[in-house]
Amino acid sequence: MASQKQFGKNIKKARNKIGFTQKQVADKVEIHVNYYARAERGEETLSMKTLKAVCKVLKVKSSDILDF
Repeated sequence: MASQKQFGKNIKKARNKIGFTQKQVADKVEIHVNYYARAERGEETLSMKTLKAVCKVLKVKSSDILDF
């Protein structure tokens, strides 16, 4: 499993790949943009429910985000 910092880098990379802003992802997942931004910086741990929603929005498998 990836460290929190690596996890953040992974979701940021996936987000950038599809051209979304942090706000767009947060809005689609129905979480606050600041919470999502902290997750990208490795400062927050997402719940499984939120992780699944983020992966769906980013069109990636959770295993792709958690592995490095």
